[in-house]
Amino acid sequence: MQTYCSASGFASVADVAACRAMLRGGSRTFFAASLVLPLGVRKPATGLYAFCRMADDAIDLKMDPRAALRDLHDRLGAIYAGTPADIAADRAFGDCVSRHAIPKALPLALLEGFAWDAEMRRYQTLSDLMCYAVRVAGTVGVMMAMTMGVRDPVTLARACDLGVAMQLTNVARDVGEDARRGRLYLPLDWLLEAGIEPQSWLADPKFTPALGAVIERLLKSAEQLYARSEAGLSRLPAACRPGMYAARLLYAEIGHEVARRKYDSVNQRAVVPWRRKARILADALLAATARHSSAGHVGALKEALQEALFLLAPLPTAVVDAPVPGGSAREATRWPRIEDRVIWLVELFERLERRERVPAALEVKT
Repeated sequence: MQTYCSASGFASVADVAACRAMLRGGSRTFFAASLVLPLGVRKPATGLYAFCRMADDAIDLKMDPRAALRDLHDRLGAIYAGTPADIAADRAFGDCVSRHAIPKALPLALLEGFAWDAEMRRYQTLSDLMCYAVRVAGTVGVMMAMTMGVRDPVTLARACDLGVAMQLTNVARDVGEDARRGRLYLPLDWLLEAGIEPQSWLADPKFTPALGAVIERLLKSAEQLYARSEAGLSRLPAACRPGMYAARLLYAEIGHEVARRKYDSVNQRAVVPWRRKARILADALLAATARHSSAGHVGALKEALQEALFLLAPLPTAVVDAPVPGGSAREATRWPRIEDRVIWLVELFERLERRERVPAALEVKT
C-alpha cells in the first residue's frame, strides 16, 4: 500500500530560499545542476535535496545517530500527515511529495540507508554496496524523476541507476575521509582480493597502488551505470534534460578527477574546479538538445538493478495530474536560446570563481 502526503501549500518563498542557501554551501554539484532546471522542477527538487541533506547531516553530525533517526521518522510521518515541523526543509519537502504524489516508501528506504550508516555497516560484496546505494541515492534519483512527472518504469529504473552511480562516485572520492571517521564502504571482498586486510587498513589508512586499483574498479562500475542512465535521460521532459545531463556529467567528472590524482582519495579529496564545471554545464546543455532514441528500452523492469527491484516494482505507473515542466508556451518563453544559456552559465561560473579567489587572497594577506 502506497502512502502519500495529504496536504500541500506548506512552503513559502523564504523556505525555498533557505533550502537553496543550504545547498549552495553544502551541495555544490546539485546547486550547479539545478541552475539549468526549469523553475517548476527546481523548486520541488530543492525541497527534496534539502530534506535529504539535512537528514544525512543529522545522522553524521549528531552525538546519538539513533535518536536522530527516530526524530527523522517522526518528521517524515508529520510531513505525510500534512503537518510538517516548523523547519524550512520539511515544509519544502512536504510540498514536493504532495504535489508529485511521491510514495512514502521512497523516503523510508532512504532513512533505512541512513540507519545502516548509524550502524557503521560494511559491505562484503559490490551487490551489498549496491543495496546501500539504492537506498541512499537511488531513491533520490527516482524521486527527482517523479518531480518531473515521470512514472514509466523504464525511466524510473534509469533514474535509480544514475543515483547509484553517483553514490559509487562518492564512495570512491571519500575513501580517506570516511576512514578517518571509522567508516569503510569499499567492498570487503575486493580489498581482500587486492591483499588488503580491511580492519588493519582502517586502523592505519594509507594509500597504496593496490588500494588505487580497488578505487579504479569501483569507478568503472559507476561508469557502466552512468552510461546506462543515458537511456532514461533521453526520455525525460525536454526542459528537464539539461539539468539532469548536468548532474550526470558533473558527478562523473568527480570520478575523472579521482583518476587524474592516480586514484589517491586517501590523502586528498577530488574537487572539480568551477571553470571546468562551467564547461561541463555547457556540454550538458548541448547534449540535451541532441536527438536520442529510446528504441530497445522497453519491457518495464527487465534491466533494473536486482538490488532495486524491492523499491521499483511496487511504484505506481499512473501519470500525476501535473503540468509537464516546460510544456507550455509561457514556460518556453522563459528559456533563452541554447547558445545564450551556454554564455550565461560560463559567465556565471567565472563570477563565482572570482568571488572565491578574493577571500582566499585576503586570507593569505592576513
